[in-house]
Amino acid sequence: MFEFKTADILGEDAEALVNPVNCVGVMGRGLALQFKRAFPENFDAYVKACTHKQVQPGRMFVFETGQLTSPRYIINFPTKRHWREQSRMEDVEVGLKDLQRVIRTKSIRSIAIPPLGCGLGGLDWKDMRPRIEAALCGFSELRVVLFPPDGSPESVQMVKRGTSPASTPDTDVPDLFSIPDPCKMPSALD
Repeated sequence: MFEFKTADILGEDAEALVNPVNCVGVMGRGLALQFKRAFPENFDAYVKACTHKQVQPGRMFVFETGQLTSPRYIINFPTKRHWREQSRMEDVEVGLKDLQRVIRTKSIRSIAIPPLGCGLGGLDWKDMRPRIEAALCGFSELRVVLFPPDGSPESVQMVKRGTSPASTPDTDVPDLFSIPDPCKMPSALD
């Protein structure tokens, strides 16, 4: 099941939150910086993993929060090889296949996903959205919450460790985000 929200992804009640990252251990801008502030232990583990070349395009770096409540997992999704570079569609597509593996192996039931590779990465949401939906439509018991790039709160409003989110109220997503059911379309990953 797919949902669309324009609120703060860090405040979403989901078992897993997806954090778009680069492969060199820098979370200096955008949503990754907000994850760094909200989950400093994840950042420390991510930097160590980057040092050991464990964060690579197409391979998720999964951090278990140790929390009994949401989120249980931060899924660091490499959308850029280096923070100075743009995202590559092929890296995100391969990453979506590995994300499928992580969802299966961890038995994840709910996941919040930002517009992967869009924003600072330079990819277009119109191209990315159908790929994300096609990759995840086969998980009938999975609740997927997508956060389109428009309507995100300013970084000063986003969750910091130990604070409540100052989220934009949930609203209906405008028709410009509508596309046909991705589970009935040919997969962009085939």
